[in-house]
Amino acid sequence: MLQGLFPIPQPYLSLISLSNNNLTGEIPDLICSMSFIEILDLSNNSLSGNIPECMGNFNSLHVLDLRKNRFNGSIPRTFARGNNYRTLNFNNNELKGSIPRSLINCSRLEVLDLGNNKINDTFPYWLGNLPELQVLVLRSNKLYGSNWGCSKKKNCFPKLRIFDLSNNTISGSLPTRYFKNLNAMMDFGEAERRLQYMGENYYQDSVMVTWKGFEYQLVKIITIFTTIDFSNNNFHGEIPEVIGKLHALRLLNLSQNNLIGCIPPSIGNMSDLESLDLSSNKLVGKIPWQLTKLNFLGFLNLSKNHLNGPIPRDNHFDTFPNNSYDGNLALCGFPLSNTCETYEKTPQSLSKSNDGESSNGFGWKAVLIGYGCGMVLGVTMGYLVFSTGKPLWVIRIVEGRQPRKGRRLNNKRGRRNT
Repeated sequence: MLQGLFPIPQPYLSLISLSNNNLTGEIPDLICSMSFIEILDLSNNSLSGNIPECMGNFNSLHVLDLRKNRFNGSIPRTFARGNNYRTLNFNNNELKGSIPRSLINCSRLEVLDLGNNKINDTFPYWLGNLPELQVLVLRSNKLYGSNWGCSKKKNCFPKLRIFDLSNNTISGSLPTRYFKNLNAMMDFGEAERRLQYMGENYYQDSVMVTWKGFEYQLVKIITIFTTIDFSNNNFHGEIPEVIGKLHALRLLNLSQNNLIGCIPPSIGNMSDLESLDLSSNKLVGKIPWQLTKLNFLGFLNLSKNHLNGPIPRDNHFDTFPNNSYDGNLALCGFPLSNTCETYEKTPQSLSKSNDGESSNGFGWKAVLIGYGCGMVLGVTMGYLVFSTGKPLWVIRIVEGRQPRKGRRLNNKRGRRNT
């Protein structure tokens, strides 16, 4: 609960951590004389004014965390070549202007969080050339445009694990080429699956994410946590099938856009997916039965689309509530109140029923054909019997009598009568 102005630091310090206090005022220019500083954490205070321009010229600084303050103006324009920045976190301030191109000089940068500001710029696709970038948060700004700047020859964002562009006005189609290059979201090796957190000595990276419909502050970022959040933008077109290659993705949020077409069945290949939000789009068609293969899926929101047909009923799909499907008037089946007139089985169940018919030698169609033929034959024979007065050839067939037996019976009756 420290209060007052930001203190003038001693030039020989290597670590300054004054987060979660009530400090006010501006960062003094004397901070530029600190040549040994490695970590500067001033987050969660009430500091204001401009960020000193010299902040981009520190060769020793690894972490600069200024989130949740009241800084205004723009991001420092010059980041010197050869700098050692690993984390830049300016989230939740009042920064304006554009994103400086000199950030491309931060070749060791792993975390860049510029979310919740007033930055007015096109999407900075050139950040895809940063070889170590793992966390990119640009949410809740004024980003616009549709230029992704990723050619077939470039390997864009190869190590990116957290990709958050939510709450902007970015347009165009979803970046198919990006999805093909997000190698860190495709598969994890055994070493990467170990419990590890991003950060370094005396500092742990932190990030705000929208998880299962709510915003959460991840105090520590585990290295296996992966997310794509493009919600509340102006994306249009279809969801590309290639997105299903992101097997290690845990959270996918494409809600509140103008996406059309069907839900790609390839999403069923995203085996680690825990949260899927495709709500408030213009998606059509049926819910792919392949989604039932997502064994870790704990949150599903497909509401406010134009989906139709029965809701799949396999595995844990029955656990999702009604509001997961609200606004899709043509959907039917559990848990909705409107039942389906004909239950449509999944391809798996259809193959099982077909196998059953082939093993018995005939199916229900053969039974119906045999029953119909027998009924027609019986009615025909009955009509002939009653209309012709028992013709002998019909009696012979039905009663199985032979002509000779009939003559002997008549002769016996004649003798008795005489």
